[in-house]
Amino acid sequence: MNAIEIRNLSKSFRGMYAVDHLNMTVPVGAIYGFIGENGSGKSTTEKLICGHLVPDEGEIKLFGKDYTDAGVRVRVGALIENVGCFPNSSVYQNLRMQTINLGLENPDEEIRRVLEIVRMEDNANIKFKSCSLGMKQRIGIAMALLGEPALLILDEPINGLDTDGMRIMREILVDITQKYGCTVLISSHILGELEKIATHYGIIRQGRMIMELSAAEMDSRAQVFVSLKTADMTGAEAVLRERFDTVRAEDGYLRVYDVENTESIVDYLMKNGHVVSEVRKNKIGLEEYYIELMSQKEEE
Repeated sequence: MNAIEIRNLSKSFRGMYAVDHLNMTVPVGAIYGFIGENGSGKSTTEKLICGHLVPDEGEIKLFGKDYTDAGVRVRVGALIENVGCFPNSSVYQNLRMQTINLGLENPDEEIRRVLEIVRMEDNANIKFKSCSLGMKQRIGIAMALLGEPALLILDEPINGLDTDGMRIMREILVDITQKYGCTVLISSHILGELEKIATHYGIIRQGRMIMELSAAEMDSRAQVFVSLKTADMTGAEAVLRERFDTVRAEDGYLRVYDVENTESIVDYLMKNGHVVSEVRKNKIGLEEYYIELMSQKEEE
């Protein structure tokens, strides 16, 4: 069973498709990175899944049931756009009001539980308006976790956070899936951070899903390249282009693509009068893979 199954989903505004016959599959237990440029339909898709918008056509199933089923709706938590909190109320008071809205039993116990998950058990009495951006995002996640949902939908939760804030958010999301068995659908523009935690990816463009793949599949498709430096980068690049198909000067390095053996490149350059001062083998990351995929789609 999948946590989310979407088939032929469409939503238009003023005759323009925001989501255009989209298909999506999110496995149970996944951290599913939902990727696309601004205006590609990510937020609209998430709002449709949450029931905030009504689709024009298509099917949304959550855990094998129609997304409008009351039994499945209570299993979904979401943080989309801004955290809906009262600024002059404390973290605890905001969470307490949400437990009343949800009709939860043992509210104090539930509030302690979610605050511990988001690393804010010592901040319950702080006013919301006094919290940092990272704390506010974590409060929003705590709100979404009330009632122990099986599916958590997050729209850009790491945007604007500093390095430490992003690290804490990563740890929280991994804990949510590994310790509490919750499936996470997360959109983000910060692909380098998403790559550190996502188990699956969905890439959307102009309202259509153009690719879904697991992190393992992406890793297997990623191009291998050797990065190197020499004293004469221009001369070395010219020499390398005589033998290798794809050579690029990027970020202060020469990159030679689709080559496994670094020693052959170093030996070849030395025979042609270029001493390599630094060399390492890499694979392209999620961001580069995404950019390359988008450029291919534009050419098509």
